[in-house]
Amino acid sequence: MTRRRSDNAGRSAVDLGRSFEKTGEVSAATNRWVGVAIDCADAGPVARFYERLLGFEMGDFAPPGWAQLWDPAGGVHLNIQGDSRYEPPTWPERPGEQAKMLHFEVEVDDLEAAVATALEGGGTEAPWQPPDRNRERIRVMLDPAGHPVCLFLRGE
Repeated sequence: MTRRRSDNAGRSAVDLGRSFEKTGEVSAATNRWVGVAIDCADAGPVARFYERLLGFEMGDFAPPGWAQLWDPAGGVHLNIQGDSRYEPPTWPERPGEQAKMLHFEVEVDDLEAAVATALEGGGTEAPWQPPDRNRERIRVMLDPAGHPVCLFLRGE
């Protein structure tokens, strides 16, 4: 889990891209992140989970193989790819077992309400929670495919 950098707090990805464009390090006009693909065994439950948790709009929906969700505010989209050979990650990681490749970090206004939404959407609370973090401020959930999703309050 990463912590928010104070020098970038409150700046959107677009604003950060523009600042890189001004320095000449990266051209926002050439490279633009538009989405992420989430692998799973069945796209249906995973798509419904993120639709509910993030308030995204369902685009394509053809489970078990495919679904696509769009951010109504125009941000990045999610592609959900079903594959019968998918193996869920273990959390926390253990040697010799499938490790997570990434996890989502979702800032929330009300942690308990967000946890309830995740549970209602088919997610589960991860049995292991980071012992060095305050459970009242951050909670690790697992989406229906087993991917960790960190729900946290601003400043965590």
